[in-house]
Amino acid sequence: MQYRRARRRFDDDPENHERWLISYADFITLLFAFFVVMYAISSVNLGKYKVFSDALGDAFGGAGAAPPTNTEIQSLPIPNPAQRKRNEQIKREKEQMTRLAKDLSSTLAPLVKEGKVRVTQNSRGVSVEINASVLFNPGDARLTGESREALTAVATLLKDDPHAVQVEGHTDSTPIRNALFPSNWELSAVRAGTVVRLFIESGIAPSRMTAVGHADNQPVAANEDPDARARNRRVAITILSGIPDPATEIPTR
Repeated sequence: MQYRRARRRFDDDPENHERWLISYADFITLLFAFFVVMYAISSVNLGKYKVFSDALGDAFGGAGAAPPTNTEIQSLPIPNPAQRKRNEQIKREKEQMTRLAKDLSSTLAPLVKEGKVRVTQNSRGVSVEINASVLFNPGDARLTGESREALTAVATLLKDDPHAVQVEGHTDSTPIRNALFPSNWELSAVRAGTVVRLFIESGIAPSRMTAVGHADNQPVAANEDPDARARNRRVAITILSGIPDPATEIPTR
């Protein structure tokens, strides 16, 4: 009896020797994505990183990468040499102004205690505010004998100092009209000029001096009673700082 060899229903599929290329291609793709992500993380441009990570996540079917951790090293600001030099100059100038203010306060101590002289250090420099009653008789611009001694002592301190000096005359609001002073403008200006002239005679260089008259336009008190008007009649001597510093006014005791 002959038996026929059973015919194979299906032929065996031929063996595919190139299937490894699929896995290899997937591996290369993932490796490429890994290096691109690493490069993006190393970049300080977080905006571009977010755009790229979102696009990469969408390409791989995800919802985008998580927000990256800020790995940027916060560097301390490098001091500007010019600004540092400027700050040192301001510091030295302020210290010099402070010493000058203390010396002036010591020289004028009796008048400071009586409330007739006020020494302050402010953004402009050092200001010595002297009540006009110490310097002049009412309606007059000639210095009294006592005031000459006090101003000469101030001039001695300022003679070798390099700073510019501005003298400002102030009056109260009471009108004045005579042959010498038609108004408070002339009176305040001449009083400032009188102090400047004494300083120049005491050895201060004329190029450092400035005289200004303000009349009654810069009162320190309301002109409503005799005491307030007396405060407004004054002469202010300001030693101008070479490097103005916006500091709060500091009364010097």
